[in-house]
Amino acid sequence: MSVTLQTLVTMEQVDVKRARKAAIGGFVGAVVDWYDFLLYGIVAALIFNSEFFPSVSPAMGTIVAFATFGVGFLFRPLGGIVFGHYGDRLGRKKMLVITVMMMGLSTAAIGLLPSFASIGWWAPSLLVMLRAIQGFAVGGEWGGAALMAVESAPVKRKAFYSSGVQVGYGVALILTTGFVSILSQTLDNAAFKAWGWRIPFIFSVVLVLIGMWVRSSTEESKEFQAIAKDENRKARLPVIEALRAHPRAFLFIIALRLAELFTMYIVTAFALSYSTQNLGMRREFFLNIGLVVGAVSCVTIPLFAWTADRFGLRRVYIGGAIVGAACSVPFFLAMEARSTYWIVFFAVMLANIAHDMIVSVQQPLFSSQFGTEYRYSGAGVGYQVASVVGGGFTPFIASALVRGASGSWHPVAAYMTIGCLISLAVAWGMKKN
Repeated sequence: MSVTLQTLVTMEQVDVKRARKAAIGGFVGAVVDWYDFLLYGIVAALIFNSEFFPSVSPAMGTIVAFATFGVGFLFRPLGGIVFGHYGDRLGRKKMLVITVMMMGLSTAAIGLLPSFASIGWWAPSLLVMLRAIQGFAVGGEWGGAALMAVESAPVKRKAFYSSGVQVGYGVALILTTGFVSILSQTLDNAAFKAWGWRIPFIFSVVLVLIGMWVRSSTEESKEFQAIAKDENRKARLPVIEALRAHPRAFLFIIALRLAELFTMYIVTAFALSYSTQNLGMRREFFLNIGLVVGAVSCVTIPLFAWTADRFGLRRVYIGGAIVGAACSVPFFLAMEARSTYWIVFFAVMLANIAHDMIVSVQQPLFSSQFGTEYRYSGAGVGYQVASVVGGGFTPFIASALVRGASGSWHPVAAYMTIGCLISLAVAWGMKKN
């Protein structure tokens, strides 16, 4: 073998190793951050209305608890701007170590927070503050993790290599729902409300240590290293440059994420509350659905990503939006009928087919809308603004719609269907890729 050929083979091996490490780092970090973020939503649906907001009615307490869930999403764009700015200037790796540490420590603090009965209104005030820190931290997570994976991946396998960022969501869903479900079934209701719900929050410290260890060993992406020495780049404000160069990309990302956000948060957060309070169903039922959804996503997301690399990102995205729009009403009809089989079937269709088809291609699709020098800021901020518009307040809005319709689910089904149709229309009109 010639020296030149041997060098090329060695470089290719190094690049594959770098791509794998970036993919694993994105996956592990996503597990930590989404475990913390999703845990709050699940416990908010079960506990926070009585532990932190006991002075209002149960229905209003649920709405207020979901409002605090949404506070985290309000701070996600700010996190996207700050971490995106420094991630575009100093590197993706450094920011990702900080985000995972902030996320885990704020989550553990929630687990140690006294209830309203102990410290009065300080309890919900501190809860909101810690939720804001969670949102700020996760605001910088997706952009950096997605870019590390996409920028390090082989050209024709970017969706597959970056899909670990979204698979991490599924694993986190398994961990959170599984943890809460086990505690819910092994402890009586009084013990679960008094201290049982705190254990999964405190456990976050263990995940933080693992996440920081993995992130610290991940190498910076080659695409960022290629532009890192450009002093003119460092003088710019990346998020402003991204807005100037690609203003439509921000709006596209917001519209494209509606189907993903509506399907997942209505199935995993809102439906848990609605089924227990309005339909008298056991809380373990939808917690177990969360386990199923999380487990199936570990297979469906990489499978859809592999398919997208071969047949096109846009085609897979459109397919997911169509499934989401078609299954919205049947999902609620199944709940109204209390049909176990059909509830599980349509929950999987919404959360594992529609949602997973969409998220499997987001990393390369969104990051390709911006240049390397301001990609962290552009894709990250657009992604997090969409989280506010379509994600964080979805359980809150859905609960308010049910309350305004005297307990009817019809406005919520319409809300989810319209969101999916908007995503479908935008994806249909995009350039083929």
